Amino acid sequence: MRTRTKGIQLLEDGERSVDKQYHGQRIFERLGKVSQDQAEDWLRQRQAEIDSIRTNELREGDEQLFAAAAAKYLTECQQRRVRTLETISYHVQILLPYIGSMRLRDVCNDSLEAFKDDRVAGDEVKNVTVNRSLEVVRTVLNRAARVWRTNGKPWLSTSPLIEMLDETAQVRRPRPLSWSEQADLVPRLPTHLQRMVLYTVNTGARDDNVCGLRWDWEVPVPEVGRSVFVIPAMHYKGNRPHVQILNDVAWSVVEQCRGMHEEYVFVYRRERVKNVDDEPVMPYGRIETMNNTGFQAARKAAGLAGVRVHDLRHTFGQRLREAGVQAEDRALLLGHAVEGMPQHYATATVARLVALANRVTETRDQTTLLRVING
Repeated sequence: MRTRTKGIQLLEDGERSVDKQYHGQRIFERLGKVSQDQAEDWLRQRQAEIDSIRTNELREGDEQLFAAAAAKYLTECQQRRVRTLETISYHVQILLPYIGSMRLRDVCNDSLEAFKDDRVAGDEVKNVTVNRSLEVVRTVLNRAARVWRTNGKPWLSTSPLIEMLDETAQVRRPRPLSWSEQADLVPRLPTHLQRMVLYTVNTGARDDNVCGLRWDWEVPVPEVGRSVFVIPAMHYKGNRPHVQILNDVAWSVVEQCRGMHEEYVFVYRRERVKNVDDEPVMPYGRIETMNNTGFQAARKAAGLAGVRVHDLRHTFGQRLREAGVQAEDRALLLGHAVEGMPQHYATATVARLVALANRVTETRDQTTLLRVING
């Protein structure tokens, strides 16, 4: 039954529904047993939302809100399959309460002062983390000035200067593990993390590439008796592919993982402590990060609270240097961006790099000695 407001109906069961065309958009909702006034309030609110969206869509250039510009940037990142899309989305999310409703022309360095203060003082994050958010603002404003157009005109005539916070005073030096520290840490880890840590200190792989390592990236090299993993550009830092070389230890770890999961190399499942033989068997799943409670508890117990997951990569790099591996070969093994670096290696190159990666084991006594000397 129609009520006094067009589009609001009173149903036979006493509930009210809304079915209305508004500016070419259908508004439909079953509201339940609410009063006429409540139904009208809900409809007015929904119409106001549509009006706001239409207003924002009609904005030109510097009248665009930062929220709309950030959404456009995220859409472009998604279309380009940017590897760090999830991280960029996080930074946008925490920025929106501060500048999301501001017009692009009003977004400047001063408008970000409250964001900086709250993040550093209130959330106690480091300057480098705040700067990652500020870089997102910079990128959005730069694209508004240099890329995005309305009727042939850029959204902004120029991009304002966004000052970064000083990171130098907070830079944390690498903290590679000695062999004795590694021997103390690894047994304290759960089995799945033991494999991941051993793989990392023998390949120098980054956390996200270890956690996301896929079997379909594996490329057998029969001449050297093992495989390599070719990490696609969209999953690797710098948007370029990387050939992950496996020394003897890393290869043995991969072989231990084979057959556990169809998609991912490193996986985990919570094991039953009772009724262990009951069906169904608990499935394995991907591990999102090595820096979880298991890793944190183990490093604390080993007296290594200052060691980060990324320091496992530094450990591999230091051991390569100590083994006398040349800088160019270290760059290949660690996946550093070097001009002219090949994206795929010949069999002979793979064999040579495997031999060089195996030389990290020659530093066992030297690394421990250096740790004692350097404190």
